[in-house]
Amino acid sequence: MTRGEDKKTHAELTEVDEADLPEGDVLVDVKYSTLNYKDGLAITGMGPVVRSFPMVPGVDFAGVVAESHHEDFKAGDEVILTGWGLGEERWGGYAERARVQGDWLVPLPQGMTLSQSMTIGTAGFTAMLCVMRLEQLGLRPDSGPVLVTGASGGVGSVAVKLLAGRGYQVSAMTGRVEEEAYLKALGASEVINRADYNEPGKPLQKGIWAGAVDTVGGQILANLLASTRQDGIVTACGLAASMDLPTTVAPFILRNVTLAGVESVYAARKLRLEAWKHLARELDAEALERISQTVGLSEVIPAAHDIMAGKVRGRMIVDIAR
Repeated sequence: MTRGEDKKTHAELTEVDEADLPEGDVLVDVKYSTLNYKDGLAITGMGPVVRSFPMVPGVDFAGVVAESHHEDFKAGDEVILTGWGLGEERWGGYAERARVQGDWLVPLPQGMTLSQSMTIGTAGFTAMLCVMRLEQLGLRPDSGPVLVTGASGGVGSVAVKLLAGRGYQVSAMTGRVEEEAYLKALGASEVINRADYNEPGKPLQKGIWAGAVDTVGGQILANLLASTRQDGIVTACGLAASMDLPTTVAPFILRNVTLAGVESVYAARKLRLEAWKHLARELDAEALERISQTVGLSEVIPAAHDIMAGKVRGRMIVDIAR
């Protein structure tokens, strides 16, 4: 639980009475959650993510329904919850139990375990939304090379795997070039050093990319847009580098480049169900194991500092019982 004291965020592992859980029509025994960048911000206080205190962090979880007053769910159902303000506005997944609105839940896809669903989690779900948006806007494997920024992170790792699995030529950008073997194992054809895109460049550069998934924002996104081909499509879903975007209109009006935002927190239920269906089909157990590591609930606070220091690769699962 995080508390706001003396204008600072204090995180601690503590016990909370079940009666204190927020209102909702479904009570879930939480089995797994994840540690995302946003969770790192919430726990360390390095970003104004938490809207009210005290707060139970954890922007997603997977578990088993204990009690339900919602028509779509019954006791024993295995469910997933991502987004809807968990860990920010509403108590989240770092707890043994969570009481939530049933409309926020989706059923665990057939053939997927609860642990695997959180290996995917919010990050993988967001990556899938990016891929779906790229293809909705017309990107195809024969369109040309695709770039994924922040590729060694959670969203980036899954995006590389998904795009490569669909037949795209994927380049992976990272500040951790020592992860080249890991990224190529996911399907990247090449690994690009983030430093090559860090400095301000020309408003319009050599057109390289037919599409991209950007997780970092800032100058990197500006240079990415400037080096996107005619009719190229870029999806933006993160701000790990910066919220700023120091670009010009040149890529948009001279090359017809599309910059499409992707937001996963309040995604419509129909879109959620479609995304999880694709994720269950396209991410095999071996791939999920390759991109994940597991920590116990008692290890979340130090792990949050690691993720903010850029020391975490891929996905980090939180085993609530451990």
